[in-house]
Amino acid sequence: MSKFSKSLLHRFLNWKTKHLTHQQFLMLLSAIIGFVAGLGAVAIKNLTHFIQTLLEGEFIANYHDAFYFIFPMIGLALTIVIIRFVFRKNVGHGIPTTLHAISQKKGIMTRFQMYASLITAPITVGFGGSVGLEGPTVATGASLGSNISRMFLLNQASRTLLIGCAAAGAMSSIFKAPIAAIIFAIEVFSLDLTLASLLPLLIASVSAILTSYFFFGSQLILPFELQDKFIISEVPYYILLGILASLVSIYFTKIYFSIHNIFGKVKSPLLRLLLCGAGLGILIYFIPPLYGEGYSVINNLLQENYLEALGANFFNAYLENFWVVIILLIGLVVFKIIASSLTFAAGGVGGIFAPVLFMGSAMGHCFALVLNHLNILKNPISVSNFTLVGMAGLMAGVLHAPLTAIFLIAELTHGYELFVPLMITAAISFIITSQFQPHSVYTMELAAKGELLTHNKDQMVLTLMNINRLIERNFISLRPEMTLGEVIKEGVVRSSRNIFPVVDENGTLLGIILLDDIRPIMFDQKLYDEVTVSEIMQRAPEIIDIRNDRMKEIMRKFQDSNAWNLPVVKDDVYQGFISKSKLLTAYRKKLIEATV
Repeated sequence: MSKFSKSLLHRFLNWKTKHLTHQQFLMLLSAIIGFVAGLGAVAIKNLTHFIQTLLEGEFIANYHDAFYFIFPMIGLALTIVIIRFVFRKNVGHGIPTTLHAISQKKGIMTRFQMYASLITAPITVGFGGSVGLEGPTVATGASLGSNISRMFLLNQASRTLLIGCAAAGAMSSIFKAPIAAIIFAIEVFSLDLTLASLLPLLIASVSAILTSYFFFGSQLILPFELQDKFIISEVPYYILLGILASLVSIYFTKIYFSIHNIFGKVKSPLLRLLLCGAGLGILIYFIPPLYGEGYSVINNLLQENYLEALGANFFNAYLENFWVVIILLIGLVVFKIIASSLTFAAGGVGGIFAPVLFMGSAMGHCFALVLNHLNILKNPISVSNFTLVGMAGLMAGVLHAPLTAIFLIAELTHGYELFVPLMITAAISFIITSQFQPHSVYTMELAAKGELLTHNKDQMVLTLMNINRLIERNFISLRPEMTLGEVIKEGVVRSSRNIFPVVDENGTLLGIILLDDIRPIMFDQKLYDEVTVSEIMQRAPEIIDIRNDRMKEIMRKFQDSNAWNLPVVKDDVYQGFISKSKLLTAYRKKLIEATV
């Protein structure tokens, strides 16, 4: 930043301090961030569609089926080259990367994240990568929100709120669903639902959707209006759909992480690209609807246009056969997550929001068709309604965002006619799935590391605390062979602490000595050469492992041991002590920061 820019910013900050309250300034920034996030969504969408238009030109159109195999590989290769040789940094997956920045980096995101996904995601998806654009759009907006908040010297709580505003703005711009976008930010980013946070989210969402209307007009990503009303007699089938959605949600998550773990063991990026790219190309060649995001497939399913929805494949001539359609729909549900996981494993950049909607629509559509075909119902159920509710059911299960699922589908259909079935299916799917998978695809890895923020205020504060900053190192270490006299001379006399760690020549913690342990004999000089440290040391009541113990576990160890100081080790090597008083002081300070 130039001197002139710094001077201008300094003058603005002085003006802001005199004329605007903190809340007023947050609302102003939320409007700006919503607008910028909306622009980011427009840019990502337009760039993706531009690439797709180029690939579907007259020259290639005649050979398009053959190019289904090669296009994804080309897109993934270009993405990897840009990341490795241009950015030289890991772009990461949109929403999980943002959640990690909030929980472990105080909401600080690097500047390159403002444009990294903006470039790489359209290339991945435009060339046929079977992922969505929502995650990268959210990450782009979140990085903008983070860096704008840093520029204006805002605290961590405000920075997190503005990241949520960017996420709400991105989702509002993409789906033109401002209420669902606000709920998405609250559910996924664990923001506090207060008036102070709700107003900036509302302003950002409105600002973004106005930006979207300005560039895209009234065009919707899923342009559909309800044709059939909800009938109370269909409630049992919506319950069954919720159960089915939970099973598919569990399948989704298991396959996603299994493929990620399998190909994560392949060290060579080139080999991983060839294996995953070839697998993805084969899947798309035989199942063309897996190409790209898949919103056109969803729209055609809602219109029951199977020839367009299922694409040109070997079964085209048999689409009039009911069971062929069912098998193909099941194939979309089964193979979409495999195609998406291969895209990620190869090094592609994208999100899972679109694949979830894709699979949910195919699942709900297939479920309704089968029920109607079996002739067990007095009146046929609405296939389009079940297609829509299926999307909500899978969103609730996979993303653990039932409220977002309900309001998104309700807003997309321009009404609340399906509100009751949406609530039924989403709630059942979420409840069952969460029993087997307590965390969403977005948060599972963070939760395993103890780095996940939740709506639980106590848990959130513990997650935000940094264990390394609490370690005190001004303790004098003793060796087990030292005599009592050496302990007095080199330990007690030189130390201001009343506890001494005992370590071996490798620094491994063997035990501790308390001043109270030696007080009865420390003035008896006859024992100075007779008593050794190994004879008087004791085991620590608890030991904190810096690699494996999280704040919640550390708090439990202090509570169970009733100790005021506990030793810290890393790979069994002594590092220092953590005191209960310092821990509680840091907790109180972080609680204040998180709630300002």
